[in-house]
Amino acid sequence: MVGNIGNFLAPSMAKDHPNLPVVKAEGCYYYGADGRRYLDFTSGIAVENVGHRHPKVVEAIKNSADHLVHGPSGVIIYESILKLAYELQQVLPPKLDNFFFANSGTEAIEGALKLAKYVTKRPYAVSFTGCFHGRSIGALSVTTSKSKYRKHLQPSWLTYQLPYALPEDLPEGADPEVFFAEKLERDAKRLFAHQVDPSEVACMIVEPVLGEGGYIIPPKSWLKKIREICDRHGILLIFDEVQTGFGRTGDWFAAQTFGVRPDIMAIAKGIAAGLPLSATVASKELMEQWPLGSHGTTFGGNPIACSAALASLEVLKEEKLIENSREMGAYAMERLTQIKETHPVIRDVRGTGLMIGIELQDPKTGEPDGAAVMDVLDRCLEKGVLFYLCGNSGEVIRMIPPLTVTKEQIDEGLDMLEAVLQECGDPR
Repeated sequence: MVGNIGNFLAPSMAKDHPNLPVVKAEGCYYYGADGRRYLDFTSGIAVENVGHRHPKVVEAIKNSADHLVHGPSGVIIYESILKLAYELQQVLPPKLDNFFFANSGTEAIEGALKLAKYVTKRPYAVSFTGCFHGRSIGALSVTTSKSKYRKHLQPSWLTYQLPYALPEDLPEGADPEVFFAEKLERDAKRLFAHQVDPSEVACMIVEPVLGEGGYIIPPKSWLKKIREICDRHGILLIFDEVQTGFGRTGDWFAAQTFGVRPDIMAIAKGIAAGLPLSATVASKELMEQWPLGSHGTTFGGNPIACSAALASLEVLKEEKLIENSREMGAYAMERLTQIKETHPVIRDVRGTGLMIGIELQDPKTGEPDGAAVMDVLDRCLEKGVLFYLCGNSGEVIRMIPPLTVTKEQIDEGLDMLEAVLQECGDPR
């Protein structure tokens, strides 16, 4: 019967990998309809940073529902949204202290783009090839992780792209910290000379760690160069921290990991332990130039979601999950590096905190191998661990467990991955 009901869901929504029927989730585990327990190394795609159904979050949701279910913010005002804004200021980079709450990462991106264009009165945005910022038309205009997302949709073309700092573009023997910063300077100069005058660019938007596009960690100097170019031309810098936020990279946000402060930030995913919530974040100085009616929401900043977010922040602090992200991430990278040495199908292992990518290749040709990834993911699921994929051709395995993950659970999951690689050799 469940399968028949599933026929009423749009395939674009309901046919993602692996379509695992579950009845419950708790901590780092899903519990399947088949009675099995599955180790979750996806965190609901980087959402369940404090683990599934953390008791403190569940209690906050129940208590909030006893008092208030819906805003709408502005028509009424309530304690949870005010307290959340205050608490977020304490963990965000300096001067990012004003919030427009919405429901999803895409909405946070839309808000960021609108704010930048409204404040600067400039029409254009510059994004970076390979970044994913969402699938609504505005967000899609700066999304370039896969061309299929843009097919038939003709998103707004008031955007230009610069190359991301991709490892395959690095000449042999070159220092990435030097090469990519210098390359970006040249690329930006060429863009501004031939395609768009910088005085007409409202913002540059970037994922500080490439997410859906392949889990690429750029050099710090490259992100600092983006900041420098924006400052030079009066361009606002937007960080898309939808996937990198709330401890995922080993700090509260990637902006802190890389030491670069954006003018505007989009945050979501890990903010509220699975409830729909996001925020466009900027300084009060910028937000005050965005008057009533220029942007709006009915459901954004929902009181129950805000309560869940407050509980999540408490858990992240009390259980020292930011520190755990760094420690367990380093341990996972150490183990994966060892696994790579004996399995030529692994082309690269890269990560920061508990945001780890495992890139697979055809050992004979060295080409990215999305088919091998799907084979490995299916076999890992059979053994009891759930990974996810990313990369332009699906060639990268994402390892993004809840930040509550233990060393024993990492060993459990990576033992299963290693066993799969051992069993099938070249997974193709």
